[in-house]
Amino acid sequence: MTTASTAIPLRAVVDDDALHLDVVADSLRAGALDRPVRWAHVSELRNPGPYLLGGELLLTAGVNLADARADVDDYVRGLLDAGITALGFGVTPPMHDALPEALREACVRHGLPLLVVPPRTPFLAISRAVALALADAAQREQRRVAVAREALIKAAADGLRPLVRALGRQLGAWVVLAGRHDEAVAEHGAPARWPAELPELLARLRAGRGIRSATTELADGTALLAQPVSPQATASQLLVLGRRERFDATERSIVAVGAGLLGLAGRARDAPLSAATTALLLGSAPPEEVLPRLLTGEEYRVVAGTPTRRRAADDLADHDWLCTRLRTPLVQLAGGGFTAITDCCPAPEVLSAVRERGWLPVVSRRLRADAVPRAGPEVEAVLDRARSLGRPVVAERAGLSTVVRPEAASAFAAELLAPLRALGPDRRGLVDTLRTWLAHHGSWERTATALGVHRNSVRHRIGQVERALGVDLADPETRMELWFALRWDEDGGAPGGSRGSAVGGELR
Repeated sequence: MTTASTAIPLRAVVDDDALHLDVVADSLRAGALDRPVRWAHVSELRNPGPYLLGGELLLTAGVNLADARADVDDYVRGLLDAGITALGFGVTPPMHDALPEALREACVRHGLPLLVVPPRTPFLAISRAVALALADAAQREQRRVAVAREALIKAAADGLRPLVRALGRQLGAWVVLAGRHDEAVAEHGAPARWPAELPELLARLRAGRGIRSATTELADGTALLAQPVSPQATASQLLVLGRRERFDATERSIVAVGAGLLGLAGRARDAPLSAATTALLLGSAPPEEVLPRLLTGEEYRVVAGTPTRRRAADDLADHDWLCTRLRTPLVQLAGGGFTAITDCCPAPEVLSAVRERGWLPVVSRRLRADAVPRAGPEVEAVLDRARSLGRPVVAERAGLSTVVRPEAASAFAAELLAPLRALGPDRRGLVDTLRTWLAHHGSWERTATALGVHRNSVRHRIGQVERALGVDLADPETRMELWFALRWDEDGGAPGGSRGSAVGGELR
């Protein structure tokens, strides 16, 4: 069974003695006999281009061939624009006793390979010969892929490096398995210095989506081929191959097999890393020894996500996606949610992407390695706050947000501020004055300036607050309680409020 990518070289048709074809030598340019033939097609249309796919050996008896040289020239140029590989002209007396000179000249002028088909060779014989040759080529391709697959599977049993080496030998190419930071995870015969064009090629791949590959040709003639490892096209590792000759369709199939096996081999190698998150959080592994070997930073963050929609069973695509976005191998999926350890705080756009994927994410404060196992309660508290707010939360340092649950904070604020609410229309002005006065550490002048009122008005309003609440605002503990109550009250239990500010830098 042939495929759209199966092809045979033009010389395979020309060299078939049973067809008795004559080649107009002057129409051949360098490498013309190596051009691919994907099918043989008969057409007597004056402009068959719109009905061709490219790569055909087009056969014609010149039934509608124009007489004018200019029209013949247009015919040949139209065939070239359609991408045909060669033109076979059937000499069919009495219509054409010989090859028309105008057609020969046009093919020579434009470099379109021209074959002369004698009367004793029917077009059907050529079509059948091409079809049989294509079927043979397809079988050879399948056998080559099967042999390569068997060799690669055997190599995969020994790990990534033997598999990369086997892939390079199968294709006669140098191979690099690049990690998420474009570092070489494994390689075979790679140049001492990577080509200058390679980073751009890898960046193009990482920016894409879905199943994809990228190719380019270097100034020295080296052909590069790169694609993500499988089974997930979002995988963080990229496979890069280079050699002098371009990679054909069969070789691309072998590369795809290698990429799939590399993905599986890499997953088997990294399987302990997924469990490492749980082990570290539970304190069953020495984090100060383990984490520096897995991540590069000196401080760490625990990133967790709770599902925002019903999710199917935890799958490998989600795992690879999170590893790539959070830039860490330490990701564990469980119960629809996830937990990860990373050495950097994810950017806001990353947290937004995680949320769009179906999780509500939170990030712990910066932690030393030995503090990571004790981060569980803090992460759970921040998750509670994120659920209450309905948005991602990043903890910047330990504070009340890690020990006070949102519902408890809201209840505290409601009870403490209830007398102010009972004042009705006057409440808003008093609350704003109290908040501004506390923010300016009790300064009458600065509070008045901030509110745009006289300082005596500030003194009067603060006196109203003291009487309504039955408190003495000279007491620092009372001020502290009111400050937190005001902040929690305005955002349903979230210090920092809707303006995104923080209580002591606690939440961002």
